Amino acid sequence: MTDPCLGFADTPRARCEYYRKVCELPAVVDPRHGGITFRAGLVWGLMMASELGRRVKLELERTGRGGGPIVSHPRSGTWCFLVRSDIPTTRLTEDAALFRSGVRVIADGAVIALPSPVDTDPAYRAWISAAHSPFRPSGMSVLEAVGVCADRRLPLNETPSPK
Repeated sequence: MTDPCLGFADTPRARCEYYRKVCELPAVVDPRHGGITFRAGLVWGLMMASELGRRVKLELERTGRGGGPIVSHPRSGTWCFLVRSDIPTTRLTEDAALFRSGVRVIADGAVIALPSPVDTDPAYRAWISAAHSPFRPSGMSVLEAVGVCADRRLPLNETPSPK
């Protein structure tokens, strides 16, 4: 069956090729179950609670810094922002606000899972903002948005005002 959005038969192998060629992600298919993953390198992940993720996405959109691609993990109630690997290691080790906000950095060699056609249960893994190009926001921009959103604790239907 051809997926009308992708324009090809949506199999794990075909989706993986799409991620590799169009999105420039080093994706691979696990032949045991058809899951699609990649190892963090030039692309990292910023994992956070979905409630904070919604606020961060709104803040990134409000400031024109782009918010995608973002993968939802409904079972764990988390979102993973795929970002450029431009976060200095000193920031990772010294920033206590990251830990207080529950943000986890998935970096250098760690495995990041992507939605696969075998993920038929919507509670498993899905795109919030699908990968459709090589664009990834700056990891630093996403962390700045986390700081704004975590500091202000805004309701989900509000966007932060400029500082």
